[in-house]
Amino acid sequence: MTLGNRIRTGLSAIADSFLVTGLAGLNVPVLAVWLTGLVLCPVPVLGTDLLNVATSVVRWRANLERRLATRAGVPIRRPYHPPPDRRELGTRRWLRWIITDPATWRDMAWLLPGALITTALGLVVLALTGYGIAGVTLLPLWLYISNLWFGYGLYWPTGNHEEAWLALPQGLLLLAIALVVAPLLRRTAFKFTRLFLAPTAAAELRLRVAHLTLTRADANDAQAAELRRIERDLHDGAQARMVSVGMTIGLAERLVRRDPAAALKLLAEARASSTTALAELRDLVRGIHPPALAERGLEGAVRALAVSLPVRTDVTSQLPSRLDTPVESAVYFAIAEALANMSRHSRAGSAWVTIEYADGTLVAQVGDDGVGGADATRGTGLHGIERRLGAFDGTVAISSPPGGPTVLTMEVPCGLSSPRT
Repeated sequence: MTLGNRIRTGLSAIADSFLVTGLAGLNVPVLAVWLTGLVLCPVPVLGTDLLNVATSVVRWRANLERRLATRAGVPIRRPYHPPPDRRELGTRRWLRWIITDPATWRDMAWLLPGALITTALGLVVLALTGYGIAGVTLLPLWLYISNLWFGYGLYWPTGNHEEAWLALPQGLLLLAIALVVAPLLRRTAFKFTRLFLAPTAAAELRLRVAHLTLTRADANDAQAAELRRIERDLHDGAQARMVSVGMTIGLAERLVRRDPAAALKLLAEARASSTTALAELRDLVRGIHPPALAERGLEGAVRALAVSLPVRTDVTSQLPSRLDTPVESAVYFAIAEALANMSRHSRAGSAWVTIEYADGTLVAQVGDDGVGGADATRGTGLHGIERRLGAFDGTVAISSPPGGPTVLTMEVPCGLSSPRT
């Protein structure tokens, strides 16, 4: 990652720290509203309605924190039990769904300590940033000129305006520290949040079953769609051309004695059509399993793909050996889709791909220095990557603040196939 990208990442983390610290102030009133609703839940209508509203507010707040954590690279899944029918709103079954869900109580347990930890870490970032900005803008000097005394961090003006200029290097240093520390503190706060808001063991098992059901359906749908695509490409492309070649050769056989020149012309057309059909078959095979992937492995295939891109793309790989073929193919096409999205939408000047394998997990990152703002909810490209890797229990996380950089992180648990030779 370049220095410019690191600076943008730090600025994004500082902005998130402002946001998260402000949101932490909502935790205490949200907790008070929910406890009030819980106490009044035996009261018909008033108590049940208040508890429903309070629960919705609590879960909105917790889900917002989960989304912010996922955006920061600390994914937290929603662990709630499926709700009953909306027609049962306010009934005993609805209340039982709220009260017996362990995630409800974990949300409540997080509100207060989450506010304290988030506020404490956020204030560190805000203090470093505030003092740094004050130093860079030479605020102590202007206050000195205005005959005001101002205590500035490690430095106190003592009546000499030349000394106030010392605030400038100190401010630059504090801003640099804030840019480095802000992403680390943000991830630390979200990792603490994950201790409370992540699914329990039972919820994880339930989500796992639901995930397997969904990914099996997605894999079946993807396989059926791929077969239809291959059949369509064969029917409309190579198959049609081969039929044309057969008809042309048959016509040439009839003309070979009566009009040899016309027969030779037809045979030339048949040869050209067969060459085109062969090229289409090669393209079709490349779309199923690229030859570069089979010959060079994931690293070589991605490097070959990067060369063909209009954006300069650096590839760094640390794979000890080849991956299993299905995983290798899925990750390759996921990276290819991410790079294609980058080329079309990011307006980036450069991009990078890193591929690493450690502790039974393949981690691939695709990043660029473009305009940012990528959102999985606004398009199908990222959904396609998630569905492709979901069949192998893979996860996808994206960090793309406005202004960039965009970093797509893909993790796939897998084993290794053959050792590198």
